[in-house]
Amino acid sequence: MSHNTKTKRVLIVGGGSAGWLTAGLLASQCRNWKITLIESKHIATIGVGEGTWPTMRTTLQKIGIDEDEFMHQCEASFKQGSEFINWAQRKEHSYYHPFSLPAGYTEQFDIVTPWLGIKDKVDFAHASCSQSYWCDRSLAPKTASDPQYQGRANYGYHLNADKFAQLLKQHCTTKLGVTLIQDDVISVNGQVDENIESVSTQEHGELAAELFIDCTGSRSLLLGKHFGVQWLSKKHILKNDRAVALQVQHNTPESDVASCTKSTAQSYGWIWDIALQSRRGIGYTFASEYCDFEEASSQLLEYISGQGLRVHQDAQVKEIKFSPGYREKFWHRNCVAIGMSAGFIEPLEASALVMIELGAQYVCDNLPESEDMMEVVAQRFNAKFSYHWARIIDFLKLHYVLSERSDTAYWQSMKSEQVPLSLKNLLTLWRHRPPKHGDLDHIDEVFSPASYQYVLYGMGFNTLVNNYSITPQINSLFKQVTQIAQQGLDTQPSNRLLLNNIAKYGIAKV
Repeated sequence: MSHNTKTKRVLIVGGGSAGWLTAGLLASQCRNWKITLIESKHIATIGVGEGTWPTMRTTLQKIGIDEDEFMHQCEASFKQGSEFINWAQRKEHSYYHPFSLPAGYTEQFDIVTPWLGIKDKVDFAHASCSQSYWCDRSLAPKTASDPQYQGRANYGYHLNADKFAQLLKQHCTTKLGVTLIQDDVISVNGQVDENIESVSTQEHGELAAELFIDCTGSRSLLLGKHFGVQWLSKKHILKNDRAVALQVQHNTPESDVASCTKSTAQSYGWIWDIALQSRRGIGYTFASEYCDFEEASSQLLEYISGQGLRVHQDAQVKEIKFSPGYREKFWHRNCVAIGMSAGFIEPLEASALVMIELGAQYVCDNLPESEDMMEVVAQRFNAKFSYHWARIIDFLKLHYVLSERSDTAYWQSMKSEQVPLSLKNLLTLWRHRPPKHGDLDHIDEVFSPASYQYVLYGMGFNTLVNNYSITPQINSLFKQVTQIAQQGLDTQPSNRLLLNNIAKYGIAKV
C-alpha cells in the first residue's frame, strides 16, 4: 500500500445489515475508494435486529436515504426506548429506559439525589423524562409537520431487518456506485501471517483489494477461518444463547403501535416484543442450559395469547442459535470484522446494529492510506472495540444483577455468578452516590451514565444519600418535565396515526 493516486479498493464480503450499512457509509463518505460487496445467493441473513438506536437517524442521513422512504420500505415504526416488565421480583413491575436524557443531565445537575427523597411518589423515568409519559400512551416522538429525522424527543426505529438490507442494497448500488457481485467465496488467498491478497469466487474468479471487511456473520470466513482469530466466549457471564421467534399480525390495521421495545422477563430469559406497522416481531431469548426449544416455544406462545394475539396456523417458530462473545481482535492485517463476525452478546438493549454503525464509521474516518497507517489504525480499532464490548457486557449484566428474581436456577445464576469486577466496582461506588459523567472512562461510551441511572433506579437500586434537599432550580426541573409531558399528551399524535399520515403524505422536507 503506497501513497500513489491509484484508486484503492475495499471488498466487503457478506451482505445483510452489516455489509450494506458498511457499504453505504463508506461509499457516501470515501469517494476516492472503490467499494465492492460480494453477497452469496445461497446464504440467508439472520433477519433479526429489528430495533435501532437514535444513531440510525444520523447514519441514514449520511447515506442519503429519506426518512419517509425508509419508513415505507422497511415497515418501520418509531422507537423511544425500552420498557422492562417483571424483571424485579414483584409482578406487574415495569420501568422505562427512554432514549432522551434525564432533565438537567447536560447541565451536570444531580437530579437523582433530590429524586431519592420523593421516589415513593414517582418513578425515576417519569420524574426525570417526559418521554416516559408518551410511551405510556404509544405516542409518536414527532408530529406530521416535523421535518425529516427531527422530533420532539430522541428516537430510533423498529424495522423489518430483511427489507432494511434490501433498501440499503438498492440505494448503495443505484445511487452510491457500490459494485455488487452475487457469488460464493470459495477461498481466501494469502499467507496466514501476511495480508489477504484476494478471495476466489465460484463464478467471478479472483477479487483483489487493499482492505477486506468481513461481514460473513458467525461464520467469519476471513478473520475467524482464514486468520484464526479466536472467539472469546462470554457465556459464563451472560448465558443466553438461543432465541425462538414468531411474526404475528396486529389484530386490526388500527391496533396501537407501541413506542418502545417491550422486554418481559420469563423463567429462563426474556421476551422481546417489537411493534412494526403491520405486525409484531416477538421472540424469547433464553439459555439452553436451563430450557429447551419446546419449553421456550410454549412460553412464547403463552405470552402471545396473553397479549390477545392470534398465531396463524401455518406460522413456524424460528429458532436462532448464537454464541455470546466477541473476537480477541477485530482488525488483523488488512481485514476488519463488522457485525456478527466481530461479536454478538444477546438482543437485550439492541446493541447489534449500533456496533455495526460504530465500526463502519470508524473505518470511514480512518481508511488506511498506507501499510504503516493500517497498523496504527488496527491497534486503535482493536483497543476501542474491545473496550466497547466489555462495557456492553457490564451494562447487560447489570439488568440481571439488579433483579430480585430467584424463581429458577437460571435467575439465581445470572444474578450472582461471574459478575465482572468493573461492574462490581461501579455498583460499590453507586451504593454511596449516583452515577455521574466521570465514572466511565471514555467520552464515546456506548451506554452513558444516564442509561445506568434509568436501569439502576428503575430496578429499585438503593443509593444511600443523607441529604435529599430540593433546591428551587431542581424543583423547576421536575415541574418542567411534567409540563413538557402534558404538552406532548395534548398535541402529539399516536404512533399509529402518524404512521398512517406518513404512508399517505410522506414527511416534510425542509
